[in-house]
This record gives sequence, C-alpha cells and structure tokens, in this order.
Amino acid sequence: MSKVKYYYDSETLSYRKVETKKRRFFFRSLLFLVVSFCFGLGCFFFADAFLESPELKKSRDKIEYLELQLDDVQEDVVRLSTVIENIEDRDNNIYRIYFDANPIPAEQRQAGFGGVNRYKEYEGEPSAKKIIALRESIDRLKKRTAIQSKSLEEIAILAEDKEKLLASIPAIQPVRNQDLTRMASGYGYRTDPFNKTRKFHFGMDFTSPRGTPVFATGDGVVERADANSSGYGNHIRIDHGFGYVSLYAHLRRSKPYNVRPGQKVKRGDIIGYVGSTGRSQAPHLHYEVFKDKERINPINFYYGNLTPDEFNALLQKSQQENISLD
Repeated sequence: MSKVKYYYDSETLSYRKVETKKRRFFFRSLLFLVVSFCFGLGCFFFADAFLESPELKKSRDKIEYLELQLDDVQEDVVRLSTVIENIEDRDNNIYRIYFDANPIPAEQRQAGFGGVNRYKEYEGEPSAKKIIALRESIDRLKKRTAIQSKSLEEIAILAEDKEKLLASIPAIQPVRNQDLTRMASGYGYRTDPFNKTRKFHFGMDFTSPRGTPVFATGDGVVERADANSSGYGNHIRIDHGFGYVSLYAHLRRSKPYNVRPGQKVKRGDIIGYVGSTGRSQAPHLHYEVFKDKERINPINFYYGNLTPDEFNALLQKSQQENISLD
C-alpha cells in the first residue's frame, strides 16, 4: 500500500492530503522507463565488450584453432612445393636431357588458372584471405604435380625405348676374336680382287675358317636369309629397329642359315656360318651396317665385346688400304 503524503496549508492552518496529478505521474513513469532502458542497454554493451558467453568463447576458440590449422597446412604446402621444385629441376636438367627430351618451361609448370573466380565461395567467410591463398597454393601444387607425373610417364617410355635401342644397336663383332684368322679388309677404298681397280668397300671382311659361327650383333628381326642379292651369296639381313640394319654375307653353302625370315633374334645368337659364296675369293664374313638405309662404318659399333686395346688394333687393321676379299 502506497504511503499517503500530507502538506501544511498556511491559509487554513491545517494539514491537507497531497493529491498526485496524473500527468506528473505519467512523465515520471516515462522517465523511469527511459533511464532503465538506457541502463540496460549500457549493461548489454559492456557485457558484449568485456564479457563472453560460454558459447561465444567456444566459437572464438574454434576459429583460433582453425586459423592455426590453416597456418600449419600452408607450411606443409610450402614444404611440398620445395620438394616438387627439386624434382622439376632434376627432371629438366638430368632426366629429360639424358633422354633427348626438351625441358618443360617454368611458365608452363607454374601457370595459374585464368578465367572465372575459382574461390568466390570463400569470400566473406572468416579467415577468407588465408583460405583463398591456401586453396590457390594447393591448386597450383596439384597442377605442377600432374605436369610432373605426365613428364615422368614420358621419361619412362623414353627409358624403355633407350633400353631397347641399346640392346638393338649392332654393338659387337659378328665373329669372335679367337675365331679370326685376320681382319682382311675394312670400310673405305680398297683394291677390287677381281678387276684390280680401286673401289669403295662398304663393309668389313673377317677371315675365318669355313663353318665358323656368325653372331647377331644386336637384337632384331631377321629380314632376309637368302642368296637373291647380287654378289653377297648366301646372306642374312637383320632389322634392329631405330633405322639400323646389319648384313652378313658369303655364308657357307650347306645349311647356311640358323634362322629364318621373321624370326626374332638376340645379340649373340648364332645366325649362320662363315663360307665363301657369291662374289668371294676366300672363306670370310663380309659385314655391313646400315643406318636409315645408308651404309656406315661398322668399326664404330664394336664397343660391346672388345677391350680398348683390341679395338685399337682392329681400327689400325681396318684402315689399311689393301685388296678386299669380295
């Protein structure tokens, strides 16, 4: 119950009851409400600025943790970029050079992504700059990795071809040194044994007894094994691939061929035997090497089974301008 207030009226010399006017009451009430609202609003802003609710604190802690994780991932991306940069450097300066492949330009390896904004969905999100920078770094790394993976696949193919090439090149002597009587004639101008004129000799003549084994000088496929080429008599041609063909002529009459056309042979396989068929004056093997259908000096291909001293001795004999045997 509200207290009743009185005041002293000097005219009537008596106490009179205080009558509160309604307007005054309204304004006082309104003033109270305004002051209360302002006080509450001030308390709210104070609490928001200096006090955190458990939920808000939890959210802030989670954001800080995620930002730390972003920093860690960014450092991992930087380390991975360093690793792939090292691989790219070796790929360009070792592997691709060794296998005669053109280096991949840095502009191609590290090119960005043009066109539309790939990271628009992250704009306006917390830590948007960090997220966009990280996504861009990862996308670049993925692209560089894809290019390097494709390059290594190409290198693997080139290495396989290189291995096949090394096995296919006619790189050994077609007759063993211990079976040789002598190296009768080499590549170059020689005296023809039949008309005694100076003529270019396109192969090497290895003098050996009849029946001496003749070896395939490199992996390949037998192209011919017949006597249908003028002057060569019984002869064999092996296609080694990569533009190389080797020819073995003047093989013996009885059972001259140890192989047949279309047969695959390996370096060192016995393909025939020394004889003296065709345009030949004595038992010997006439040996030729073709590269892209052009005859070349076989002396350059004996690195597979001769020591340096044996090669030098053979080289000196092959350079003597004498009478050939065919």
